[in-house]
Amino acid sequence: MSERHLLVLDAGTTSTRAMLYAPDGARVATAQADLTQYYPRPGWVEHDAAEIWEQTLDCARKMVAQAGGADRIAAIGITNQRETVVAWSRRTGAPLARAIVWQDRRTADHCDRLQAAGHEAQIQQRTGLILDPYFSAAKMRWLIDHAPEVAAAGPDLALGTVESWLMWKLTGGLHVSDASNASRTQLMKLDGQGWDAELCALFGVPQAALPEIVDNAGLFGTTVAELLGGRIALCGLAGDQQAATIGQGCLAAGSVKATLGTGAFILAPTGNALPRSAHRLLGTVLCQMGGQRHYALEGSVFVAGSLIQWLRDRLGLIATAAETDVIARSVPDNGGVFLLPALSGLGAPHWRPEATGRITGLTHGSGRAHIVRAALESIAHQVHDLAMAFAADGAPWRALRIDGGMSANDWIAQDMADMLGLPVERPADVETTARGAAMLAGVGVGLFPTLEAAATMIPGRMRFDPTMMPAMRTQRLKGWRTLLDAAAVT
Repeated sequence: MSERHLLVLDAGTTSTRAMLYAPDGARVATAQADLTQYYPRPGWVEHDAAEIWEQTLDCARKMVAQAGGADRIAAIGITNQRETVVAWSRRTGAPLARAIVWQDRRTADHCDRLQAAGHEAQIQQRTGLILDPYFSAAKMRWLIDHAPEVAAAGPDLALGTVESWLMWKLTGGLHVSDASNASRTQLMKLDGQGWDAELCALFGVPQAALPEIVDNAGLFGTTVAELLGGRIALCGLAGDQQAATIGQGCLAAGSVKATLGTGAFILAPTGNALPRSAHRLLGTVLCQMGGQRHYALEGSVFVAGSLIQWLRDRLGLIATAAETDVIARSVPDNGGVFLLPALSGLGAPHWRPEATGRITGLTHGSGRAHIVRAALESIAHQVHDLAMAFAADGAPWRALRIDGGMSANDWIAQDMADMLGLPVERPADVETTARGAAMLAGVGVGLFPTLEAAATMIPGRMRFDPTMMPAMRTQRLKGWRTLLDAAAVT
């Protein structure tokens, strides 16, 4: 078995990927397909769940062929964009509506009504999550209320997040969700073993439509033989941010990671202690192993890599994401230009779903490079706000481990070290989300006895130390806070 590979299926927000790992952590091969983004109205973001499945299957088949057949795969691990909701038919296995993506803000009014009725404190105490359109429960209710085929499904209705959808399709009808993803729905108590009946009733989500909550590692089932040329064990499941935390080796309290992908997500493990925040951070399940839960404190920035995509696709200021490094270095500073990247509202610690993006400080001397640099700087500004919130909650950072597509940009990594005044560490292979899923699958299939033992799959790291003068950091933060304050009153 030591010579067999681990197959990871990574169902992300903007792309679907399959990756093949050797047990020593070497990434052998990757297949990728871009995922269509639908924006039917301002603030709405949707995916076609059938496209997610078709792309996942196609990418998986390419990796199985690369490995030499299904018998060369020891196990499959799945990681996914969290909070995104899929509704499908138990009878046909077909989606009943487009999936509502985690970035979607259409349920803001619903969340406001629940907040006005005084439910937020109870929800946060039970789930670790605040009332915000980000999470899954209100999305599920919206589908029931507004999607005719979902409303008419009755007992035929199945609801789940993306890993649950893929597990159903891969196994031919197994309806499960792992504890890390379930903890993002607002329908599971952090210290509860199943779905919470009172929370389901509050949001109006039928408990019978939800999957069974399972561990993050174990033998969950096997693939339908015809799909991949043979049955393959499904042994690892985790939401993308939890998987990245595991893939960074951040398993103990005191460590912290930031994944710079579509958004920016920071997790700091808290061990067996239930995470509680007085500064609008989130409590979440990091992983569940053998029924025992390990937790994390989390801060979520909604717009990071998607901001670079916006600069490229909507404004035409760049041709590729990679060139932003050179463009940012082409000017000595931002020229007084600051950018608020609230294209999907503002996440932690501000939680302002109504906020919209803005650029300030433009003059005749401002050019493309200043705007691009201001966009990149906004990532570090948001992460700095989160660092202050973590510290205020008693979880100060000593160093930050970064990963995700944007972390490959040396300028961003250095700017983050400068703005935090802390060392920033980046692994040699920044695909830590997939590696974390591979580690879970390896534990689940018995290649490793524990996640700590599976950490041998993690490569070495490059370190970025802060070099910015304190006066410059103070000036940057003053401009950022002025922009935040202005956006709060208009």
